[in-house]
Amino acid sequence: MPDHLTLTGVVATSPRHITTNSGLDITSFRLASGQRRFDREQKKWVDAETNWYTVTTFRQLALNVVGSVERGQHVVVTGRLRVRAWENGDKSGTTIELEAEAAGHDLSWGTSAYTKTVFAGSSGDAAATPGGGFIPPETPSGPGLAQVGWAPPLSGGGGPDASAGSSGSPGADAAAEDSAAAAETAAAEDTEADVKAEPGGLLLPF
Repeated sequence: MPDHLTLTGVVATSPRHITTNSGLDITSFRLASGQRRFDREQKKWVDAETNWYTVTTFRQLALNVVGSVERGQHVVVTGRLRVRAWENGDKSGTTIELEAEAAGHDLSWGTSAYTKTVFAGSSGDAAATPGGGFIPPETPSGPGLAQVGWAPPLSGGGGPDASAGSSGSPGADAAAEDSAAAAETAAAEDTEADVKAEPGGLLLPF
């Protein structure tokens, strides 16, 4: 059974959103999780190493992440930990991936506004759509939505295993997921070198 892990850190790459041929929404980004330790000699907390993770989200969570999260923001994510092998042209390697079940801003570093997703069949002004789905309370807006467009997603926020009964091909979705993870990892190699630590342990991309 995959290990579950909760991470805090800084979003080091702009969230990347794709939709598979079967309609599965996937959003991924690189997370820089800085570690701190207490130095007894200096009698203060000091920065230690930074660990890097690829965070992958699916379905409604994927849409909410691309509409809410930006590069440089502090977040908290929790989910299943996986180690994946990847290839991109003449490059290959392994990446530590967190298949997120929940994600949000780390309020230790700032404030955040919350807008609830309204699903069909719930109380209020939400109207049912043929075959289920949801109607948002207003036209969504935010970073990334203008580029990816907006369509009623499949309900649920879990990974590919949560799609039982969907019309898509599990094999195609898994291949798309692996391809997205490989591209995200390869594109992040230069990004990791561009992230600096500021006093107090704050990690920010240039």
